[in-house]
Amino acid sequence: MDDNTKNLIQNHIDSNDVCLFMKGTPDAPQCGFSMAVTNMLKLLEVNFQSVNVLEDQNIREGIKVFSDWPTIPQLYVKKEFIGGCDIVKEMYESGELAKLLETKGINFKGKN
Repeated sequence: MDDNTKNLIQNHIDSNDVCLFMKGTPDAPQCGFSMAVTNMLKLLEVNFQSVNVLEDQNIREGIKVFSDWPTIPQLYVKKEFIGGCDIVKEMYESGELAKLLETKGINFKGKN
C-alpha cells in the first residue's frame, strides 16, 4: 500500500468517531454484510461516516492491509478497529456494541 492510500485511510479513521469502510453507501449497500452493519448502526441511531471502498480500488485493497483484516465491511470506533460483520453482529446481539459506544462516549439512542 502506498503512503497516499495509508494516509487517506488514517485520515478517515482519525476524523470520524465512528467510521465504516463498506461496499456501497448506507442508503444503497452493495453487499449483504455491509447492509447488515449499517442496519445495526441505524437501529442504534449512531452517527457514522461511511467510506465506499468500491469508489477507490486503492482503499478497497489498502484497508485490508491497514487493519490486517481480510474482509469488508470494517468498523472503527474512536480510531479502534472493532471488526467485520460477524463480530459487529455478535457484539450488537450481546449488547457489547452499545456498551462500547457508551464507554467511548459515542451518542446513540437505540437500545437492542
